Amino acid sequence: MSTTTLAPRTRTTSATGAPAKSPAVGGRYPQALLHQIVAPSLCLPEAAAASVFAAARQRGPIARDVIAQVTGLSIATVNRQVTALLDAGLLRERADLAVSGAIGRPRVPVEVNHEPFLTLGIHIGARTTSIVAADLFGRTLDVVETPTPRGAQAVALTPIAGSASRYLSRWHRRRPLWVGVATGGVVDSATGYLDHPRLGWADAPVGPVLAEALGLPVSVASHVDAMAGAELLLGTRRRPGKAATSLYVYARETVGYALSIGGRVHSPTSGPGTIASLPVRSELLGGTGQLESTVSDEALLTAARRAGIVPAEGPASTLTAVLRAARKGNEHAVALIAERARVLGEAVALLRDMLNPDDLVVGGQAFTEYPEGMSIVEEAFNERSALGHRDIRLTAFGNRVQEAGAGIVSLGGLYADPIAAMRRALARNERLGSASPAAV
Repeated sequence: MSTTTLAPRTRTTSATGAPAKSPAVGGRYPQALLHQIVAPSLCLPEAAAASVFAAARQRGPIARDVIAQVTGLSIATVNRQVTALLDAGLLRERADLAVSGAIGRPRVPVEVNHEPFLTLGIHIGARTTSIVAADLFGRTLDVVETPTPRGAQAVALTPIAGSASRYLSRWHRRRPLWVGVATGGVVDSATGYLDHPRLGWADAPVGPVLAEALGLPVSVASHVDAMAGAELLLGTRRRPGKAATSLYVYARETVGYALSIGGRVHSPTSGPGTIASLPVRSELLGGTGQLESTVSDEALLTAARRAGIVPAEGPASTLTAVLRAARKGNEHAVALIAERARVLGEAVALLRDMLNPDDLVVGGQAFTEYPEGMSIVEEAFNERSALGHRDIRLTAFGNRVQEAGAGIVSLGGLYADPIAAMRRALARNERLGSASPAAV
């Protein structure tokens, strides 16, 4: 793949006079390729086919009349959608589980036909890139991690695409359907371009590069939006009310937040808001007086080196070593981790007081890598919040939240409109000469 395709696209000017991203790339990519970039769907299903598929994912094997009960759809509508999903290969019948002796047509349950397919999730982190294979249930089949390439985006995107292509080549018995990318920075979800100041990327064509390399539909989302989407679609089976809100707060090497409203992750067209510069103070951790520079993994490690908990450099100078020291009772290490938990708890309280969500979830290794610190987070939260008590729910995905976020971006389109998504994915595969599901 020539790096000339990685040049920034042309920009136009918005109505306000500020630079605006063009929906096209000035002819740098074929229009057929650009059609493979699909905005992510981080929302609960609403269409009939999506509701039926969700019932099969969550409750299968399941009979058609039970689907009608749990979805509120008529039995005629359920029958039509089940037939369409069977034809698309997304469901299969379980005649062996049919109710014996039933009058009329046997009650043949259906379930998700997950073995022939996979989706590919890619989480591009500040330090590490994860490539994840997920099945149609959203379960991680396998994951590999590599250091995020450094340098110019033209140089960095090529090995990421190459790694993803080589990874897909291992899966001889499953047909890939979709690619989902979760990453920091400001994402243009309609075109798959992004600005990532932490990596030094500006107008980077992540979506088009991966679509060209892998020949699959590609969706690109902000990583914190993606993690909130994973909580919404995979973390709980309780469907929120139409006006329900959920706040998701993330902390690891970076910090961020996302808000879900009425079963949909709120993704502003101008990109996610930032909490990196929220004012905080910690003499123990140092930093610049801003949240991210105070609680990031790098900030904690720097403070631990300064305190002599780990060496200033070398293989033993790691965050894992700091956590290990804390678990062994090192008072200085325990104090540092407790201080980070306090600062995080107060920051979460500030966000809660501003937004007052119905549900509050925290994720990222700053919370999950040392779960012993969650009691300190909760104590600081309760002391700082001016509102009444509110439980803090820890992410359902533990230390694998980045994988879950990338995976749900690759599955969101299938969950929102399974028939159309399969039509798009398989049409592309057929043009590329892929084997049919029956052959895998």
